[in-house]
Amino acid sequence: MASKEDQKVLIFDTEEELSISLAEYTAKLSNKITSHGATFTVVLSGGTLIDSLRKLVGSPYVDSVDWAKWHVFWVDERVVPKDHPDSNYKLALDGFLSKVPIPADQVYAINDTLPPEGAADDYEACLKYLVRTGILNVSATSGFPIFDLMLLGMGPDGHIASLFPGHPLLNEKERWVTYIKDSPKPPPQRITFTFPVINASANIFLVVNGAELADAVKKALGHDHNNSESGALLPVQRVSLENGEFTWFADKDATSKLEIK
Repeated sequence: MASKEDQKVLIFDTEEELSISLAEYTAKLSNKITSHGATFTVVLSGGTLIDSLRKLVGSPYVDSVDWAKWHVFWVDERVVPKDHPDSNYKLALDGFLSKVPIPADQVYAINDTLPPEGAADDYEACLKYLVRTGILNVSATSGFPIFDLMLLGMGPDGHIASLFPGHPLLNEKERWVTYIKDSPKPPPQRITFTFPVINASANIFLVVNGAELADAVKKALGHDHNNSESGALLPVQRVSLENGEFTWFADKDATSKLEIK
């Protein structure tokens, strides 16, 4: 295990071992929170993250989790129909949600009939409604919603959610959910949580596997990670949790260029 200040870095020999540990950590955190009667608010992303969750829907983890307490959200979504191959909802439904008994009204997909601006406004309004009804808490410090767990991936360019290097949305400080029409990665129209929401999380599990992520991992976690000017930081380096725990789940390929002490 390596460390980066307040971030824990778990490194696994194989993606299979990573997936097992991710399931174990997720189930343990879920049980810790729901054992007191609370709901468990979970944020998913797209990409390979859903495949990395595959062990959670198998024995022994699937039967140990109180799925009825889960409320599921997306850190970003492509503005496409829910049955479109590019939909993060469809990806999660096929690979994860269809295999566990989370109540359908506790899965918060975007309104896919709206344009990007409307979809972002609608999703933010949904979050604010859930604050009013007690499903979500807000940070006493920042006023942004607190999610129990964000399960995130990272791109080779260091992007998380739909927050890309050099894009103006990196500096959004007021909105909870915003939209992008010029994503450098197709499809171009998306909605995304903003950094203040990500940084209000109680826990982030960031999953990185594969050699194509090695350069970004080296920049994010290497010895000179604090030496970059703010404008040159990778988006993942802008994650700075208010009062939460950040854990990297990485395989050896992703960390192959990292010097581990």
